[in-house]
Amino acid sequence: MPITPDTKDWTWVLERPCTECGFSAADLRYDDIPALVRENAAAWPAVLDRPDVAVRPDENTWSALEYAAHVRDVFRIFRIRLGLILTEDDPLFANWDQDATAVAERYNEQDPATVAAELTAAGVAVADAFASVPPADRERTGRRSDGARFTVTTLTQYFLHDPTHHLHDVAG
Repeated sequence: MPITPDTKDWTWVLERPCTECGFSAADLRYDDIPALVRENAAAWPAVLDRPDVAVRPDENTWSALEYAAHVRDVFRIFRIRLGLILTEDDPLFANWDQDATAVAERYNEQDPATVAAELTAAGVAVADAFASVPPADRERTGRRSDGARFTVTTLTQYFLHDPTHHLHDVAG
């Protein structure tokens, strides 16, 4: 059964700490982000090894497996978005409906071991991509169709909230 889509604009995390997970974008130094991404990615295999990984805690909340598959895809999407910012002038990012993707890709039916391996690889890849950005390119911009504009720095800060928050969601 699909979950009611999350329609919140989470860009507010760039301005104030998240009261749910404690994440504070303002406290992040760009050079710390790759290590934080790797640390987050490394925490997910233990979550995916739980016997109840595909059990939803209630009808309105994804299972840990669904959250992990989503985080894997977030890692992949933001690597693409970073690449666009670095190769184009102020690119417009393609829309991504995370809820439609969860249904279409049957997140809750995926093999947890495969998701763990893919999430880990995608986390390392996006962390390496962020680490390779020279300081002179960190103010390059990209934007979403809703008008939200990001620099490379704010994109990484905004991005990091998602896997951090979801690891908190599954008490990883």
